[in-house]
Amino acid sequence: MMVLQRFGLVALATDMTIEGDAARLMPWGTQLHVTRIAFDNPTTEENLRNTGPRLRAAADLLVPGVDLAAIGFGCTSASAVLGPGIGDLVGDRAPLVTPTSAALRGFAALGITRLALMTPYLAATTDLVGDYFQSHGIDVVRRSSMNYADDRDMAVLDADTIVQMATNSDHPDAQALFMSCTALPAIGLIERIECALGKPVITSNQALFWAMLDQAQIPAAGPGALFRRRTW
Repeated sequence: MMVLQRFGLVALATDMTIEGDAARLMPWGTQLHVTRIAFDNPTTEENLRNTGPRLRAAADLLVPGVDLAAIGFGCTSASAVLGPGIGDLVGDRAPLVTPTSAALRGFAALGITRLALMTPYLAATTDLVGDYFQSHGIDVVRRSSMNYADDRDMAVLDADTIVQMATNSDHPDAQALFMSCTALPAIGLIERIECALGKPVITSNQALFWAMLDQAQIPAAGPGALFRRRTW
């Protein structure tokens, strides 16, 4: 009998995208268990920071007593604000993977050191993510914001609007484009945008689930250049 590899996910209460993306990316032989934490829009630094104290109780609700290969946290900007100490907020239940830590793993796997950043956020929130990457040695050569304050609005953006913003957000010096936000419905657009730009396109949810699987050494198929790379 095959033993399932089980993973956990802590999502924001307002995120309408991440579970659907997980269903597309997690392969046969894995099982994702999801819980949610309260989140207060708009996506200001204060509201993002307030997610930290809610993480431990949420992680404890993920099938107690059952081993998990990793726990993902489904908020890119909050993980940037909470920084490297975010793992201490969750406890030692399982290794924590965030969209920002996952993105850094992906950048290293693809040899990316110069990045264009696109977000659906307000400019101040975009800078939280851009500054996080800069502090980890990534040169963010362009930062582009769509100026939405509520992640529920971000989740219903149409494909053409997202693709247009992505292509406008590129920079000739960037080796890749990072599309931030776990609520952004971009998974199905990655290959279309990669074709248009001629370079890797990495999204928050793509990076998050790729990194969780890569860390557990589980082969998986998915969209874009990132899913063609492994670190093991």
